Amino acid sequence: MNRVELINISKSFGGITALKSVTLKVMPGEIHALIGENGAGKSTLMKILSGAYTKDSGQIFLDGSEVQIRNTHDSKKMGIGIIYQEFSLVPALSVAENIFLNQLGATGFWMKWGRMKKKAEEIIHSIGFRIDPSLRAGDLSIAEQQIIEIAKALSENVRVLILDEPSAVLGPQEIQKLFDTLNRLKKEGVAIIYISHHLSEIFQIADRVTVLKDGSSSESLKVSETDRNSIIRLMLGRSLDAMYPVRNSIIGEEVLRAVDIYLANKVRGVSFSLKTGEIVGIAGLVGSGRTETVRAVFAADKRKKGKIFLFGKENQLGSPRKAVMMGIGMVPEDRKKHGVILPLTIKQNISLTDFNGISNHFGFIKAKKERNNAIGLITKMTIKTENENQEVSKLSGGNQQKVALAKWLNMDCRVMILDEPTRGVDVGAKVEIYNLINELSQKGIAILVVSSESSELMGICDRILVMRKGMIQGELEKKDYSEEEILRLSIGAN
Repeated sequence: MNRVELINISKSFGGITALKSVTLKVMPGEIHALIGENGAGKSTLMKILSGAYTKDSGQIFLDGSEVQIRNTHDSKKMGIGIIYQEFSLVPALSVAENIFLNQLGATGFWMKWGRMKKKAEEIIHSIGFRIDPSLRAGDLSIAEQQIIEIAKALSENVRVLILDEPSAVLGPQEIQKLFDTLNRLKKEGVAIIYISHHLSEIFQIADRVTVLKDGSSSESLKVSETDRNSIIRLMLGRSLDAMYPVRNSIIGEEVLRAVDIYLANKVRGVSFSLKTGEIVGIAGLVGSGRTETVRAVFAADKRKKGKIFLFGKENQLGSPRKAVMMGIGMVPEDRKKHGVILPLTIKQNISLTDFNGISNHFGFIKAKKERNNAIGLITKMTIKTENENQEVSKLSGGNQQKVALAKWLNMDCRVMILDEPTRGVDVGAKVEIYNLINELSQKGIAILVVSSESSELMGICDRILVMRKGMIQGELEKKDYSEEEILRLSIGAN
């Protein structure tokens, strides 16, 4: 008997069909992968199962019995847990309070804080991590927040566990710990639905896979009986011949040099250079100081020590505003918090970086010019949207990422910093972003890319810097590229 059966599920939003008679069946003790392009309907389907959305039509069965899931309270009572792609932690509360947020007050009138912290610590330890349960959730790194989201889901007795891009912010070691936890839950009979854009993860962890394309579902395939190209063909409707573009850019003069950068206890004496037309990657495990380094260069975080040279001249770059004025753009790691302004429209987000370009002499925005500019970038970035006036909060995660990129294409950057540019982005969109990065480098823009995917860095970069414990552990040229070498430097192995 299947643990979960979603039969002919349909859902529309304002006349736009998100799901068309989708069927998904998951057995107990199975890890079932759900994949598809951004906007294919994966998250919508899971939000229906978790009670965040209600279906327009179709049936839901749990262990053979039809159920009505009207809200998230219903799904929790039925043992359905979900870990969303976008975090739902309360920043001001502690780790322990977040983990047991749905159960606060269940023990009676008085809270047993000591017991709650101990239980939170036990759950975190059970998935292979050590995080102080007394810390504020808002003070944790992105990767640590993801661990707390997982612990929060496991704090209740789940029969069905849904994970939406759980590995997007985790390093290789953290991902392996996550997989160990999922395999343990699988042995305990939990039905697991795993959404991911990383096909390598699907072949490593999943038993079966279902592909969504344009709101419709494929037949479920046994992972052991299919291959990467077959899945990509189902996702895109075509085969994917080459992931990475051919590099033909001409590398010119030095445009940026960072010398002896220090940032609190997270960056210690980092130095590197960047030339026009060059793509330089930064690799390293979570917590190695990659993001902190590029934030220090962009002046998003105040440097404790160090110098920045632009075109051979020292520049203080005391604020992000000054960095932008000097032609530096940055797409940050956390798009929801720092990359886009969710309540604003796509057009408004794109316009943020260059109001001068769309305004007249008196500072009034030329509406037609702003609209045409936004439509041009929406087309160039293939952003799936009704129109340029759609709120960014209504877009899928991958399309939000494209808006974050489009915003910086709206101004003439000389240096572009990209922190996890393809996080939460499907295979087809990744190729589009890789081609765009390559195109920008061919125009002479110097590009710095932070990524947790070694294959991505090897595919698009001219050089790769590998960080460990806030320092650059080594630098690799193309001839020396290998995942083993990057990992060796990342962990400090001799």
